[in-house]
Amino acid sequence: MRAMLAGTALVALAACQNGFDMDVRGELGGFSTTDAARTATVARPAPDDRGVISYPNYQVAVSRRGDSVAQVAGRVGVDPQQLADYNGLRTDDILRNGEILALPSRVAEPSPATGAPGTGPYMPAGQVDIGSMAGAALDRAGDQRVEVSTLPAAQSQLTAPEPVRHKVARGETAYTISRLYDVSVRSLADWNGLDENYTIREGQFLLIPVAVEDVPVPVATQPPGVGSPTPVPPSASAPLPAEQTQPITPPERTASSTAAPAPAPAPAPTAAPDLGQTQTAAPKAAMDYPVKGRIIRDYSKGKSDGIDIAADSGTAVRAAQGGTVAAITSDADNVRVIVVRHEGKLLTIYSNVDNIAVKEGMSVSRGQKLAEVRKGSSPYVHFEVRKGLEATDPMDYLQ
Repeated sequence: MRAMLAGTALVALAACQNGFDMDVRGELGGFSTTDAARTATVARPAPDDRGVISYPNYQVAVSRRGDSVAQVAGRVGVDPQQLADYNGLRTDDILRNGEILALPSRVAEPSPATGAPGTGPYMPAGQVDIGSMAGAALDRAGDQRVEVSTLPAAQSQLTAPEPVRHKVARGETAYTISRLYDVSVRSLADWNGLDENYTIREGQFLLIPVAVEDVPVPVATQPPGVGSPTPVPPSASAPLPAEQTQPITPPERTASSTAAPAPAPAPAPTAAPDLGQTQTAAPKAAMDYPVKGRIIRDYSKGKSDGIDIAADSGTAVRAAQGGTVAAITSDADNVRVIVVRHEGKLLTIYSNVDNIAVKEGMSVSRGQKLAEVRKGSSPYVHFEVRKGLEATDPMDYLQ
């Protein structure tokens, strides 16, 4: 269920149950057709000879012209029925050329043996372990002499950013998904092998094209001090003025000058500072806990997009921060999900709730009741914080 929550919550921003906006030109997030069409994306990485593209968190298979689901399964080495069920298809369904199928389990990583230009999975350039790569190359070489400059290029690690994988929900179109992720529908079609009508189906997995700005670009660096003029110190432009001194003239002696000087008046007492006015209270956390309880599941990037907080069934689930209810929807298990939009492009997501007390478009204040904890053998609330479309650790806002 949690694996589906991220896609469901994001879908809710583009396709609410009431008043569905086919082209998302309404006020859900401010995505516009112009901006989406203007976003440039990189080309999809090439698959190996089996059609496999591998990333750290998932793998997909790319079909060939005339392929059936069963043929793709046989080529990559997975059970045909499992592959069909995982993608909402039948084993004898004929696929489009370049269509993406999500693999239900991992297969052997791409490598030179499978026709890939390097060793998979694709990793972001900044996360490639050069030491491990060099060690593996030496292990493969055995007793032969290995020079770094002569290592075959095929032994290198495949590098590319990992795209978001989106599961299509009922009512979505290629247009609403492209607006949701701010990419062009043409790029979405190219990455996923869609037809000329951009046809998609419920339960289909789509790879979201990677924007050009997400790809790291090497930056030339210079040694410290190069290219910037050294400032001229003030003493080098003009000498300091000569120190002017004046003789001290003694006071004129009078008859009264022999008298003892009058004592100086005592200084007025200084009032003690009011510490209550100068001290400030400890800063308040950016957000409140939606419920008070024990955390039974921690945030883990790529595994759990939020935290689970145990609480009794019927406990009030409250807004972590003031904002607007962006969507109220359900996940694949028909469990209710509430999405609240806040300032600074922040979203909070509340799942496993029932008896919802708010409506879409409604403004809510911090601590206001949104719903209640759903009944279950182990009742809890699943809580996420997202900045834009990216999940972040909720504890960064709660502590």
